Amino acid sequence: MRWGEWLPRKHPVTPPGQGHLEQKDVREQSRCEEPVPLVQSTTTSMSCHCLCAAPVLDAVGPLKGSALMRHVLLTVLLVAAGATVSAASSYTDAVSAIHRDDYDLAARLFSPLAEQGDAGAQSFLGVLYANGLGVPQRYDEAWRWYRRAALQGDAAAQFHLAVLYAGGQGVPQSYEKAVQWYRRAADRGVAAAQLQLGVLYANGQGVPQSYDEAVQWYRRAADRGVAAAQLQLGVSYANGQGVSQSYDEAIQWYRRAAEQGDARAQSHLGVLYAHGQGLPKDYRAALQWYRRAAEQGDALAQFELGVLYANGQGVPQSYEKAVQWYRRAADQGDAVAQFNLGVRYDNGQGVPQSYKEAGRWYRRAAEQGHARAQSNLGVLYAQGQGVPTDVIRAYMWLTVAVEGSKDDDLKTAIRNQTTVASGMTAAQIEQAQEMARRCRDTQFLQCE
Repeated sequence: MRWGEWLPRKHPVTPPGQGHLEQKDVREQSRCEEPVPLVQSTTTSMSCHCLCAAPVLDAVGPLKGSALMRHVLLTVLLVAAGATVSAASSYTDAVSAIHRDDYDLAARLFSPLAEQGDAGAQSFLGVLYANGLGVPQRYDEAWRWYRRAALQGDAAAQFHLAVLYAGGQGVPQSYEKAVQWYRRAADRGVAAAQLQLGVLYANGQGVPQSYDEAVQWYRRAADRGVAAAQLQLGVSYANGQGVSQSYDEAIQWYRRAAEQGDARAQSHLGVLYAHGQGLPKDYRAALQWYRRAAEQGDALAQFELGVLYANGQGVPQSYEKAVQWYRRAADQGDAVAQFNLGVRYDNGQGVPQSYKEAGRWYRRAAEQGHARAQSNLGVLYAQGQGVPTDVIRAYMWLTVAVEGSKDDDLKTAIRNQTTVASGMTAAQIEQAQEMARRCRDTQFLQCE
């Protein structure tokens, strides 16, 4: 049996669901489609893609680009409570150079001030070294200047020092030290540090895992207008993590972030409209929010637009447009979009039918752990469609799929595995099982 597309992602709270496939068009439902026989390749236009949990943020990394540099240097550094600012004219000239993107001049002007112990200049110089702007890119030098400023109480330097510890840049990676420095900056009002503390509490990195603590820090940053914190707070309410579950509250915080242009918040609003969670079900409203996020490059929104076009929900049905949006998400590494694109090629819907292309996209999703893609790839090997017939690889992929499946998906994968095994020798099965173990142990990096 081969699997068809997944239903539209459910609310961003639930982990990716495992459903099954039906041989008829099924519209908006929370289950996937019924299995079709192994020898067939039919599917429906439905996709069953559940949103993963909160898009947990990584620790902030080095800051690239002139606009972002100006934002950080002129907002985080200067607005942070207690940030030290020299009155010297050379300091003012250096800041002006930052405005003009003249980082060579800024570095030359900040350097003597930093050597003289000016904490603000030390913070600026650390940012320039971290990003290789006006000076060679060196995290160790960035760490040295951040630390000198941080020890003087410069809140921005404390924040950036935490960033280096969280990412292991220029120093041994340590979430514990990151927490210490984020907390010092957060206590002095640096909203970005408050957000990052929330992330670390949510993930249990450097601190005991606590959604309650995460929500407190998210809220402090969200109240300061930080869109990413507003998004995370919305996800917390949607999940009931650290707060009582409330779609109404989730919507409020998603909307505040979305209106600031946060693409993932826009996607989440689209999901709520598409599924009628806390809002009247409205595919046109979902489409509007998805499109705003998709045009910013958000892979989730691009996938969801593909689902709407595949099913004709809020738009005229079009496999061609569905494929366009799936491809944009798939090219960004979205495993379910890759799987759905494989299904479209498998069935020639919106694209010329091609088992070879189907196999290519199934493989990309399978190597990310997508169980249905693994199952479909195994079937292609069993049937010799788009790939050479290879029962060992077929059995290997089906074995891996069995380990990652549940409920009806699991039953189907087992039936397919049994069908393939019926034509194999004991030695072939043993070889395939060893390949499956290696595939699993290497996180799908060494499967074939």
